[in-house]
Amino acid sequence: MAKSVRVGITIGDKNGVGPEVILKALEDERIMSGIIPIIYGCDSVLQHYKHSLGMDQLSFELISSAKKAQQKKINIVNVLNDKSLVKEGQEEESSGKLAIKSIEAASEDISSGLIDAIVTAPISKNVCQNAGFDFPGHTEFFISMSNGAEGIMILTSSLMKIALVTTHVPLKDVPSIITKEAIKLKAEVFHHSLQKDFGILNPKIAILSLNPHSGENGKIGTEEIEVIAPAINTLRTENILAFGPFPTDGFFGSSAPSNYDGVLAMYHDQGLSVFKALSFDEGVNYTAGLPIVRTSPDHGTAFDIAGKNIASATSMRNALYSAADIFANRAQHKNLNADPLPVKKREKADNWRSKPRDSKKN
Repeated sequence: MAKSVRVGITIGDKNGVGPEVILKALEDERIMSGIIPIIYGCDSVLQHYKHSLGMDQLSFELISSAKKAQQKKINIVNVLNDKSLVKEGQEEESSGKLAIKSIEAASEDISSGLIDAIVTAPISKNVCQNAGFDFPGHTEFFISMSNGAEGIMILTSSLMKIALVTTHVPLKDVPSIITKEAIKLKAEVFHHSLQKDFGILNPKIAILSLNPHSGENGKIGTEEIEVIAPAINTLRTENILAFGPFPTDGFFGSSAPSNYDGVLAMYHDQGLSVFKALSFDEGVNYTAGLPIVRTSPDHGTAFDIAGKNIASATSMRNALYSAADIFANRAQHKNLNADPLPVKKREKADNWRSKPRDSKKN
């Protein structure tokens, strides 16, 4: 990339693995070649992990605003002067307050154009909600901040891209939410994201069924016949290459996934169970369909291993690279689809074919 991408990184839960995987990802200086990292968090928390993880060679640049972020530096914006102790693996309200403040500060800066993309470290939904965060998770928060944009959760790795029609809702509520309109809308957002964010010109999307064995012609569920198949037919009339509905077990148990650029699952565990089984260490969570770029690692706070220096930074590192790549892909897509320069009409005198040929000349 010709220009370094300014990536805001929210600290997540200070007692989880978020700060650890952030520092481990940024420890490799090669990541600085195309990214200017700006951590929204607390200097004392990061200093704690820096020393406890034996990363004393890392140096931080404490800045008052993202405007002052420096290249080749780990920039930190103190969003909360938190003097409470870090308690690895424990849930406490102060963690939620810091996480929320970090998310809000990064959101404000990206809306002001001070940063180009956001990467969010994992939060505890329970801790954050107890601290006043009125959203099921990051995805819903960023959708709410995007002026009615239709967002969709995409899990992406080198193996596959899986998007979800429903996200953080109880399983008993899923059938009532799975409508023809909902599937069509999510598939359209997925299709456009594959084009704009991932550079796939004419993506093929596999759509999974809701019931086992795709309902067996209505014997164990009618959603495939009444809802999902009609939605797919409508999408095909819009020149979106949608196929299915496919039974989940047979689809992933075969070579079928390699034939498609993306898979649309009906509910959270239907898509994420398979994805994490195959790509847990490298997967990235991306919120598509928004005017901003937001990614995150595909794992949670992992309180059970927090502070033990065993958390893998691969997913966080991939989330950083993905954020920068998607930002660059969007810029390229915008340039390629910009209105071309008007074609200037030729003057008649320049049109040599309009001149009569001299019959006297050979």
